[in-house]
Amino acid sequence: MTPSDPILPVVAASRLQLPPGNWKSLLDGLCARFARISRAQWQDRFARGRVQDAQGRALLPGQPWQVGLEIRYFREVEDEPVIPFAERIVHHDDHLLVADKPHFLPVVPAGGHVQQTLLARLMAATGNTDLVPMHRLDRLTAGLVLFSTRPESRDAYQRLFRERRIAKVYEALAPALPGHCFPLQRRSRLQKGERFHCMREEQGEPNSETLIDVLDRTGPVWRYRLQPVTGRKHQLRVHMAALGAPILGDDLYPAYAPEPPGDYRRPLQLLACGLSFSDPIDGEPRRFTSSFTLRGPGLE
Repeated sequence: MTPSDPILPVVAASRLQLPPGNWKSLLDGLCARFARISRAQWQDRFARGRVQDAQGRALLPGQPWQVGLEIRYFREVEDEPVIPFAERIVHHDDHLLVADKPHFLPVVPAGGHVQQTLLARLMAATGNTDLVPMHRLDRLTAGLVLFSTRPESRDAYQRLFRERRIAKVYEALAPALPGHCFPLQRRSRLQKGERFHCMREEQGEPNSETLIDVLDRTGPVWRYRLQPVTGRKHQLRVHMAALGAPILGDDLYPAYAPEPPGDYRRPLQLLACGLSFSDPIDGEPRRFTSSFTLRGPGLE
């Protein structure tokens, strides 16, 4: 599908157990609890059946506030901007869907992104509301994401990640490192940094490991092959920055320099280009390759 295609409201509902409060109605209570959402927006959601009980039945705005009642509501972002890049379905069978995610598209709803996410787009394209991502990519990273298509076989694929029986390969464009001998292993302890959403290396027992090699040493920007042994948040970005070669387009490492919203001119030059594993259902070897290619400045 293209990014401009209409997306069906298939993203799973958020759940809320009504807390104690003095509100007379559901509408009053929800307006008070979610102050950033206007009363008119809540009224519109009620009118469209987007506020429901636990059984999926539409609730009325004037119903009494009942402490302990579980309700479901569907997150919406008013005037959510369209992300003008299309995902691609690489593989789809009874148990798995493998998608190629473009830069800038979140995998799952978060913050100001609800319908403009890989999960929502794939649910709309396939009509399958049982889709669940088995792992995540950063919003700015492009490449392969594996989804479970049915609950019955989901744990078998989740075990692949828990037991590290799936090989993930990335490519990155970053400044040359002529003073290092490759391939090399980067092991360090990663902890949450002071800045929101950031990580940092600290002294202590390593909890992250990346294998790094060079695929192309032409010019001042090299093409690197990165193989994460562990899966810590921002691990590849932190490890490359720590070596003195921050990935091109990185707005967090080594320095915080975010691009304005809607500015797509400098994508992070990091691509999840390969996934391989033995299928836990039939034992067959699986290997998937991204159709995207990194093209940094002067490399078109």
